[in-house]
Amino acid sequence: MSLIVHHLNNSRSQRILWLLEEIGRPYEIRHHQRDAETNLAPPSLTSLHPLGKAPMIEDNGRMIIESGANVEYICAHHGGDQFVPPRDTDDYIQHLEWLHFAEGSAMTPILLNLYVGRLEDAGAPLMPRINEQLASHFSFMESQLHPSGHFVGDSLSAADFMLSFPAEVAMAQGGAEAYPKLAKFVEWLQARPAYQRGLEKGGDYNFAPSQNG
Repeated sequence: MSLIVHHLNNSRSQRILWLLEEIGRPYEIRHHQRDAETNLAPPSLTSLHPLGKAPMIEDNGRMIIESGANVEYICAHHGGDQFVPPRDTDDYIQHLEWLHFAEGSAMTPILLNLYVGRLEDAGAPLMPRINEQLASHFSFMESQLHPSGHFVGDSLSAADFMLSFPAEVAMAQGGAEAYPKLAKFVEWLQARPAYQRGLEKGGDYNFAPSQNG
């Protein structure tokens, strides 16, 4: 049975497609489209898992949820071992920190900004704190990028795949001037042929300049 990626347009599952394209691992995409009015995920995802979130990957009938788990599983079982540092190194510890930071820390203010922003005036009292946290997390990412342009070591790693989405959000929010190293990181990754192949297969993605007008 082929590896299946349950892919939601304009979502964090785009980085799973990029990872698989970098590895060169064949996979099947099952497309799920957001509701045009609410922007919410469709019932087709909820039918696969109660939380109805993307990405989800399916391998030999086993559904695996959560972006970090998807990345770790693919690296361990589908030819991405070159993207994981040796376990007895400091780079491996940093790799673990970044994999958890991407979803556990960076996405919190990003999602708060999205949801509270929809409240308009009612959410205004919360926005200064949310903006402070966005700046804090993006600044931390900016400060930790290596001279090589990577987050762990001097070559592409699982951390770069996981952090691609928060970095793209920072740029979509106009952060190129404030975070020049992150801007270069995003420019670099979006120019990669594997990223472009994943983008072509994945469809709508608001964080790609070529699709964002």
